[in-house]
Amino acid sequence: MSLSAQTADAVLMVRPAAFGWNPDTAASNRFQGPRPEDGDLPSQGLLEFDRLAAALADAGVEVHALAERTDPPCPDAVFPNNWLSLHADGSAVLYPMLAPSRRRERRLDLLMELEQRGGFRVERLLDLTHHELAGRFLEGTGSVVFDHVARVAYACLSPRGDAAVLDELCGELGYAPVSFHAAGPDGVPVYHTNVMLAIGHRCAVICAEAVAAEERDALLERLRDGGRHVETITVAQMARFAGNLLELRDAAGAGVLAVSQRGWDSLGPDARARLAAAVSRVVAVPVPAIEDAGGGSVRCMLAEVFLPRRRGGV
Repeated sequence: MSLSAQTADAVLMVRPAAFGWNPDTAASNRFQGPRPEDGDLPSQGLLEFDRLAAALADAGVEVHALAERTDPPCPDAVFPNNWLSLHADGSAVLYPMLAPSRRRERRLDLLMELEQRGGFRVERLLDLTHHELAGRFLEGTGSVVFDHVARVAYACLSPRGDAAVLDELCGELGYAPVSFHAAGPDGVPVYHTNVMLAIGHRCAVICAEAVAAEERDALLERLRDGGRHVETITVAQMARFAGNLLELRDAAGAGVLAVSQRGWDSLGPDARARLAAAVSRVVAVPVPAIEDAGGGSVRCMLAEVFLPRRRGGV
């Protein structure tokens, strides 16, 4: 199994101009807390963003932290993985998003800046945003978790994860779609797959008890068929973002696991030991304001860059 095929050595991050609580997303995101009554969310969001970007760069990951320039600013711009995915075949995919206020986050100028700064090469733009006209949504690698080695795309179905859009995406990229149903304790569908499922080089993490009972065994078997250890977490741990983690690579090709401090601390010592043993370094960073007000965590803040490089570098 190829480490480089599954994990990226570079990430795109968007430094938010005005991070905040978004009323347009609260109804479908049970991970998003109530509107805070006080506190300076923009400043807190910037502090947490900068802390994560610095920690990843210190771990040897190539971090492209680009500034948000949307007018008016977007409260969820810190989550670029919901509107963009960047693939090893040179494809850049634009995704349909449920909340109209979030659609302003899609920025081709930002993609061009990333190309120039990193010496990357975009060879095809796959635009799926037309599905918004029909009320169908698929929010990037929030909704889709890729097994790049087996070329399988996993997605839990929700108001933000539509099977028809998944099928079109997979047909264009050459992946097999695997959709399933998952819900929290209140029976509301899990809004994004990446809060309950993560796939790395040697390990996968899943909140199996959230998956519909009739689909659970087949999904676990499919994950184990990939040759990875499958670490299961509880619904309570999922709620603390223990499933919202991402394995990356440093400049030397060693594995780096990015996760929030809250998510990491929610795991038991044995689970932490197993996950840590699968990588060279764990980067656990506290992002409580982004988690509480934004309803997303560390993985949501990172858009992996698998794009090919231009010959001769930058």
